Amino acid sequence: MIDVLVADDERPALDELVHLLRADGRIGEILTAGSGADALRQLSERAVAVAFIDIHMPGLTGLELAPALAALADPPAIVFVTADDARAVDAFDLRAADYLLKPVRGERLRRAVDRVVELAAATPAETEADEVLPVTVGQSVRFVRRSDVRWVQAQGDYSRLHGDGRDDGAGHLVRIPISELEQRWASAGFVRVHRSYLVLAAAVTEARLSGAEPSVSVGPVALPVSRRLLPAVRDALVGDARARDGGPR
Repeated sequence: MIDVLVADDERPALDELVHLLRADGRIGEILTAGSGADALRQLSERAVAVAFIDIHMPGLTGLELAPALAALADPPAIVFVTADDARAVDAFDLRAADYLLKPVRGERLRRAVDRVVELAAATPAETEADEVLPVTVGQSVRFVRRSDVRWVQAQGDYSRLHGDGRDDGAGHLVRIPISELEQRWASAGFVRVHRSYLVLAAAVTEARLSGAEPSVSVGPVALPVSRRLLPAVRDALVGDARARDGGPR
């Protein structure tokens, strides 16, 4: 059970979110605030696990409130709830746990609570090290953690992230070239297997690195391995397997 606070200056929106949260058995006490200043006052006196806050509130806006909450002795996770789909990057910079667009759907809200619960269970080192990317999913914006990604597909100047189990196989498109992700994620165990594919070595379930068409599989998905990258792929997979088995024998 986690206690939460909902801050929104529009009463119907606040009441609707409270109603949806009460349907989730993991939610305990729900505090409500009609302004950013009221939310800050309450959370200065009473800690909660997560604060669901609107961005556009008179006086202290949600984007101004978030840093103030982060400075508290026991800061809550922040989930922005807004009709403004253009502020996701700002929310990302403030290390928000999630970003929900109004009108909020029950299923989408449950996923946000899932994420908060997972973050609460992670160690500070794990949370700090796990890069988070904002992605657009239909009419909503959500955050995808690197640890949820198993493989990446290049699409021009974009990359499609696969493997977090929640994308129905379609993946999440981000405006980052695969070459940049290759550099940023190399230390996390990602290896380039093809000009179009980047794979988490630990997620490879089968490797066929000989024959006319070398490939690696991530679950049911087979990805080609280029001849040029074959030696590096072999080294990465062998090294990862040794690490999982406790080193060389």
